Amino acid sequence: MTAPLDPSKVTAPLKHVRKPLAHDSAEMHVTGTAPYIDDLTEAVGTLHVVPGWARSAVRGKISSIDLTEVSSSDGVVAVLTSEDIPGTNDCSSGFGDDPVLADGEILFYGQVVFAVVAETRDQARKAALKAKIEVAPIPPILTQEDAEAAETMVLPDYQFRRGSPETGMTAAEEVLSGSFRIGGQEHFYLEGQIAMAVPQEAGGMLVHTSTQHPTEVQHTVAKVLGVPDALVTAEVRRMGGGFGGKESQANQWASLAALAAHATGRACKVRLDRDDDMIMTGKRHDFRVDWTVGHDGTGKIRAVDMEFLARCGYSVDLSLGVNDRTLFHADSSYFYPDSAIRSRRLKTDTCSNTAFRGFGGPQGMLAAERMIDAIAIKTGRDPLDIRKLNFYDGERNLTPYGMPVEEYAVMHDLIDKLEESSDYWSRRDDVRDFNAVNAVLKKGLALTPVKFGISFTLKHLNQAGALVHLYTDGSVHLNHGGTEMGQGLYQKVAQVVAEEFGVTLDKVRITATNTSKVPNTGPTAASSGTDLNAMAAKLAAQEIKGRLISFLCERHQCGPEAIHFGDNKVLIGDQSFTLAEVAKQAHMARIQMSHAGFYATPGITWDRESVTGRPFYYFAFGGACAEVTIDTMTGEMTIDRVDILHDVGHSLNPAIDLGQIEGGFVQGMGWLTTEELVWDDKGRLRTHAPSTYKIPTASDIPEDFNVSLYNGNGNPQETIYRSKAVGEPPVMLANAVFCAINDAVASIAPGQIPNLDAPATPEAIMKAVRDLRSRKVSA
Repeated sequence: MTAPLDPSKVTAPLKHVRKPLAHDSAEMHVTGTAPYIDDLTEAVGTLHVVPGWARSAVRGKISSIDLTEVSSSDGVVAVLTSEDIPGTNDCSSGFGDDPVLADGEILFYGQVVFAVVAETRDQARKAALKAKIEVAPIPPILTQEDAEAAETMVLPDYQFRRGSPETGMTAAEEVLSGSFRIGGQEHFYLEGQIAMAVPQEAGGMLVHTSTQHPTEVQHTVAKVLGVPDALVTAEVRRMGGGFGGKESQANQWASLAALAAHATGRACKVRLDRDDDMIMTGKRHDFRVDWTVGHDGTGKIRAVDMEFLARCGYSVDLSLGVNDRTLFHADSSYFYPDSAIRSRRLKTDTCSNTAFRGFGGPQGMLAAERMIDAIAIKTGRDPLDIRKLNFYDGERNLTPYGMPVEEYAVMHDLIDKLEESSDYWSRRDDVRDFNAVNAVLKKGLALTPVKFGISFTLKHLNQAGALVHLYTDGSVHLNHGGTEMGQGLYQKVAQVVAEEFGVTLDKVRITATNTSKVPNTGPTAASSGTDLNAMAAKLAAQEIKGRLISFLCERHQCGPEAIHFGDNKVLIGDQSFTLAEVAKQAHMARIQMSHAGFYATPGITWDRESVTGRPFYYFAFGGACAEVTIDTMTGEMTIDRVDILHDVGHSLNPAIDLGQIEGGFVQGMGWLTTEELVWDDKGRLRTHAPSTYKIPTASDIPEDFNVSLYNGNGNPQETIYRSKAVGEPPVMLANAVFCAINDAVASIAPGQIPNLDAPATPEAIMKAVRDLRSRKVSA
């Protein structure tokens, strides 16, 4: 049999990949017909589950629980507590410290104590309010300072250390230090947490779940029910947003739905109320950052000492990886000759913080940019000059964790191009002139870089599977372990498979992610969804295609070079067949037309214990230039113009990538300007609704908003069609907005470093302005 042609060597013009094609669900999204879990047809007799909690209790031991009135309420079928869990009362990702239902104590305000199962959702909600729960209060630990004093941590301290920062500080011409706070962020996905569980025969359970990690939901539900994983199937077709909030946090709600279905033998659905969702689920980690930087007279960094104190909440959740990634990105795009970068993972009596787009990286990068701005202010040089002076380059290209930055030239070129296209230096003069003649309104300008590592830093997560079937009518069934949350993953993978088979996209059937089709998958996170799943699907399609080529070579007595796939046809020399005809012939010849593809990211060697290796496959780069105006009398701020240039390698779908860049930037902008989380002194979240928690709206988008894709040589690593990840890196483009606000505030008292915390709300801006003015007067 003739050896098949290696499809990777085919150089025919691309028909689907690198094209700006519409999202596969775009029309359904805009017409409101895309079915989410709450839109699925409910089986006759479906029950509704509502979590119950101690609304008057903050933290303490449970003295008594009286659920009599709850049980006797109209429509109530069952009331479940921790005693009703047949398996393990835990929905954590791996540390065993997240109870599905509270057992003996309340660990944070909003913790679920019981679950009401009723005929209707309204009946369940009304019944849940009738619980009588007595709690012996314990003074809550709420802040980083509280946790430091009490010495409570969810995980041990961790650090990156290189050289001798103590010696470097001594040798530096100038040493600056400061402390500032970086706030958390609510995910505010449009579709809240939801799950529907349907009992199956022989003790099985099908769970429709809004999750970024179906395999983890499968494992968790099986653990809670006390059954083998094989008895549980988790399925998700689409989420109405995730942003990390449905990576681990979806476990609890899927478990409650499955627990109720197990107890009643009926389909059960849980859909959280928006207030409950915000109170009960984790956020982006908030930090206190203490920093010291030593530099020479020109502003070149000599040594850095940074400590990140994270409020992790009551349990570990994903705090290990999140806080590690903060350290991985505490260098932003800058070389630190000597450095000590430390992390403290503090335990507080608040909801357990979790993954959020960027996964700790944005906090680390913002801290680095804060130091750069401080150096610029003290040396009297422009911040962009200080940034470029400290960029990684050919001689200084080793990160604090020992990985070389091989594509530093891309970063230099990208920033140079953005500097020119944004007309940075001319606008800098305009800003300076404006501030000189305006006492109340002040403008600020900043151009900041992005360097974001792509890969899971937990090595075993860098793998994916895909299942591809070719049917005898020439249509293709596609399934993989990635999940669709609006980011366009399904569309990109479908484009790749259509390209491999040479078929039009209407021939590729995208199917819901399902643990019974592709097992043991990782989460759709770390910006690696396309890198992993598209490659697995490509390998599966290539295998099937290779079998067809071998079959056709033997049948037509030709070499593989004579066979070409395209336009739903297969050309064999001067003969033309439809793909359906070839598939039928192959089927009759007993050729397998199904394959489970598998891909594992090569070259990942990170060893956390020894702090050595290569944690990332490659870096994605970007840059943003932002201009703002602040009102020093009110603290109000407007973003006047934003220019973005972002590196996505050779884009698989430029339209989707541009959308991701725009959306990521706006989400980051919200985190750094308007989205403020407030807990009171008893640990109760006070910003738990749109009325008090302000995400960006259409009116917040810069009127002059310019976004472009960087035109480079593609990814030097062998990624899918040499593309680069785009999910998380754009969030950090918003650092330019915060730095521009800082620049505007700093203009009030040249030479003085503003005490500006994030988010830079009007209140935070006014506080920084007043502080600077008082220092200016005292000076």
